[in-house]
Amino acid sequence: MAETGKGVTAGKLAISVQKRLTRAQEKVLQKLGKADETRDAAFEEMVANFNKQMAEGTKLHKDLKAYLAAVKTMHDASRRLQDCLADMYEPDWFGKEEMDTLAEDTDTLWLDYHQSITEKSLSPMDTYLTQFPDIKARIAKRDRKMVDFDSARHHFASLQKGKKKDEAKIAKPAALLEMAAPSWAQGLISAHQVAQTNLSYNQAEEDLGRAQKIFEELNVELQDELPALWDSRVGVYVNTFQSLAGHQEKFHREMGKLTQNLNDIMTKLEEQRQLKKAGAAAAKTGDGAKSEEANHSESASSPPKVGQRPGPPPSRPPPRLTPSPDQRKQHVDLLEGEASEPDANTDATASSTQQGAVTNGSDTELPPGFLYKVKAIHDYAATDGDELELKTGDVVLTLAFDNPDEQDDGWLMGVKESHWVQNKDVSAKGVFPENFTQKV
Repeated sequence: MAETGKGVTAGKLAISVQKRLTRAQEKVLQKLGKADETRDAAFEEMVANFNKQMAEGTKLHKDLKAYLAAVKTMHDASRRLQDCLADMYEPDWFGKEEMDTLAEDTDTLWLDYHQSITEKSLSPMDTYLTQFPDIKARIAKRDRKMVDFDSARHHFASLQKGKKKDEAKIAKPAALLEMAAPSWAQGLISAHQVAQTNLSYNQAEEDLGRAQKIFEELNVELQDELPALWDSRVGVYVNTFQSLAGHQEKFHREMGKLTQNLNDIMTKLEEQRQLKKAGAAAAKTGDGAKSEEANHSESASSPPKVGQRPGPPPSRPPPRLTPSPDQRKQHVDLLEGEASEPDANTDATASSTQQGAVTNGSDTELPPGFLYKVKAIHDYAATDGDELELKTGDVVLTLAFDNPDEQDDGWLMGVKESHWVQNKDVSAKGVFPENFTQKV
């Protein structure tokens, strides 16, 4: 037998071509309705479930790989961010060693997270999907063998129907042969025709049995495997997402701890900076104490220097206990007694003029305890309930503290002039930093 290359003989090639032609012819006849088709609704539903399951598994596998790629990208971005922070973190700053350790722990956590998802979620999905190509190929083979079975069945049925017709055709020429040939020759011809008919019939029956056996073996195997495969998808999805959720929970919990540590380091670094800044400001305040007193005595006509900002308001110690009403009254009486003692060297005319000035305005237009007016030269945002909010240009009536011991260094008590003029009460009084104002 002639060879066509790669071990395929011309005879096998011819048989393969013949099978394809026969299948194509059978499918055409079935589509045209000239030949019936073997149908199995239950099996077709199994195949539909299989195709759906394969599509869902393929999509899940693809999305898992995309998720892992995103984790890898986040890992790289986190590493670059940590390296940047470590490079610019100066050695004398708080927590330098802790920062280096935190960067290493963060990198390790990302690496473990990526590896865990790969091993516990993606790898099982790889194994799960490897079974689909083989089953898909067997389903396709089963479909081909079903067409072969239908073709053999139709061929055998056609031989059965034509058997009587063939026998009749064999008997007709005998009358003619009787006139042209001896009787013994007529018998040989009839016997040969019958033998040919029986041989084709037997061959068709044998082909039908073989095609039916192959088809049924594949059909039974797939009917057992496809439902089991369809049910297995639940366990695969549960294991995949349960594992993914567990590793996500662990990763975010550990990452939350590292993030909190980073926040604590940054908070303490800011505290360190504020302490250094406060120390520098205190040193500068000590050197310029005398100049500060001179600044408050400047005239109202002298404008503040453009672009010059005050330092932070003096820190306030914890409030002292408020004295009792009796103690407060004794203190007020003492102040009034000192103020009422006449100076022996004071001229009577001057005393009369001073009393007239007080009577003229203090008791009726200015609040009790008024000392002097100041004007805000910078905005000040109150940080406590007993502090006075200031806007640049606000005029404040400075008041004496009920208890001088409650006055902190660098802080004054007062009420805005606009509030006093409208309401004539000091309920809105509060303390404010002296270096944010200027006497007027």
